[in-house]
Amino acid sequence: MLKHLPDRSGASQTLSGDQPLRILLAGYRSHPHVGGQGVYIHHLSRALKDLGHSVDVASGPPYPDLVPGIGLVKLPSLDLFAEDNALSALRSKHFSSWSDVSEWLAHNSGAFGEPYAFGRRLHRFIANNPDRYDVVHDNQTLARALLKINKTVPVVTTLHHPISIDLKLALQSEKRWWMRVLIKRWHKFVRMQAKVARQLDPILTVSEASKQAAMRDFGVPAEAFHIVPNGVDQGVFKPDPGVQRDENMIVTTASADTPLKGLPVLIKAFALIADDYPLLRLTVVGRLRNGPTKDAIAAAGLSDRIAFRGGITQGEIAQLFCRAAIMISPSLFEGFGMPAAEAMACGAPVIVSTGGALPEVAGDAGIITPKGDAPALAAAIAQLLDNPEQRDTLGRAALARAREVFSWPRHAQGAVSLYRQALETHAHH
Repeated sequence: MLKHLPDRSGASQTLSGDQPLRILLAGYRSHPHVGGQGVYIHHLSRALKDLGHSVDVASGPPYPDLVPGIGLVKLPSLDLFAEDNALSALRSKHFSSWSDVSEWLAHNSGAFGEPYAFGRRLHRFIANNPDRYDVVHDNQTLARALLKINKTVPVVTTLHHPISIDLKLALQSEKRWWMRVLIKRWHKFVRMQAKVARQLDPILTVSEASKQAAMRDFGVPAEAFHIVPNGVDQGVFKPDPGVQRDENMIVTTASADTPLKGLPVLIKAFALIADDYPLLRLTVVGRLRNGPTKDAIAAAGLSDRIAFRGGITQGEIAQLFCRAAIMISPSLFEGFGMPAAEAMACGAPVIVSTGGALPEVAGDAGIITPKGDAPALAAAIAQLLDNPEQRDTLGRAALARAREVFSWPRHAQGAVSLYRQALETHAHH
């Protein structure tokens, strides 16, 4: 349950450079298995606590996995994705709450209403608990209510990447008019996020690519952004001397079967070299659903050479990265590219596309091929398969870069300097 944090009066105390802060991290769904958002909240909350700050996490369901000593503020949503029948999930008690009604209406008319509704619940919680926190750190809900919260408690937000990019790519690859209408309706929340982002400062982002995309798509001024690369859990993602690399195994991750992740490009590249390397296999961290990817694999005749591993632990993913001859990240856009960074921390040679921040992640410790270019990717894979020495050199460079750049303590320190900046600005207003 929620722990009571010591009350401190006076903002001036808070502003001294080493005073511990009372931080509320907020995310509308924060379980690590939901994706990157939950992983981010888990690691950032732990790193902030390790720096000596008091940390609570406010979240809707599914709730986060937090280390001991971090408080959880549960802000229940209707969690309509977990309902068998979302239409009949509204009860009479919900009518007293516009947050509940708006979430139900949005969901049942094909829109994604969770961020907006979560923001309202968060605002109510903070209004009922004045002076409990020095700063609120929003994890990309970018809900309208944050602008109200910001009037009383400074708000810092993390923008991993603007979801407008997912929307564009989804529309580009969808030919059916009625599906395009549904995709646009679902992504209506993106307009709210753009409007809120333009009025929040400071914004923490994890790469230059994300900053540029948000400036272009959301119209956020450059000076609002502060780039702090994500960390990698180096306790889990690390070389394992007991694991032999398998020179016939390549690995990729595709947590969602969306065009954004570029899996069809990798499948085409594999098909181009499959005959030259008859023992080569691809392991995909993710689940194979019925859809374009499954069809593409069958059409290429590669069903028995591509294995999908869904619902596996971080430790099992790390083992795959330690065994892989090559890890490939073929995404068309990544705001950061966590799987590539995690593979580098395991000493795996990586090939990444030019999608978004991936070249920033790889630096000069990986091979970079043009996004969406299957022949170029096939050539890069073949080159590395034929050159064990080059693979070793790249793997060592990747490990050195990961240890230096992708650190959660470093990310948390960057966040804290933004909290102090936001507090300073608030104190002067």
